[in-house]
Amino acid sequence: MSITKATMQAGIKRLAMAMEHDFEMLNTIDGALGDGDLGVTMTRGMRLVAQASDQLPDDLGMALLACAQAFTKSSGSSYGTLMATGLMAMAKEVKGQTSIDISQISPLVALARDAMMKRGKAELGGKTVLDSLDALCQATKGINDPDELAKAAVNSVQQALDDMRDKPATIGRARIFAQKSIGMDDPGMVAMQQIIIALADR
Repeated sequence: MSITKATMQAGIKRLAMAMEHDFEMLNTIDGALGDGDLGVTMTRGMRLVAQASDQLPDDLGMALLACAQAFTKSSGSSYGTLMATGLMAMAKEVKGQTSIDISQISPLVALARDAMMKRGKAELGGKTVLDSLDALCQATKGINDPDELAKAAVNSVQQALDDMRDKPATIGRARIFAQKSIGMDDPGMVAMQQIIIALADR
C-alpha cells in the first residue's frame, strides 16, 4: 500500500474531526501541566489544514509543506511550531514523490523526531511528544502491511504514555511542575496518541 494525495486528504479529514472532538479534553489535560490551550492549537491548526486540503498538490513533499504552513498560521504555540518542524522535515525528504510506500513511515517519523528534538533543544526521556514519536518509529520499522502498521502505531503511542506516566517531566513548560507531573500524562503525548488513532482509523 502507498500513501498518495488522496490518502493524505482522507487522513486530514479524519484528523480534523478528531481534534474537534478532543478540543475540551486536550485543553483540560494541558491546563494541568501547561497553558490549557492545546485543544485550541490543534483544532485551529487542523481547521486551516483541512481548508487547504482540496488544493494540495500531487507532490507529497509540497503537500506536507503546505500543511505545515497552514498549521502555523493558526497559532504561535511551541507545540504547533514543533509539529510544523516535523512536517517540514518529512516534506524535504519526499519532495518530488507522488506516492510513499508505507515502509517509509518509520524513517520519516525518525526524521520528524530528530528535527523536532533539534528545534526544541530536547532529548528523549523527558516525557514529551518526542518519546511518542520515538516509540512510533521503533514499532513501525520494517512493517509493510497497512493493518499491522496501524495496530503497531496505535499500540506504540499508548505504550509510550504508559512508560512515561510515572516519570517527572524534565522538558518544556511541564518541567516547572516537577514531582507533581508524576502520575500524569504529558499533554503533547496525549495529542499525538489521538493523532495516531485518527490516522489509523482508515
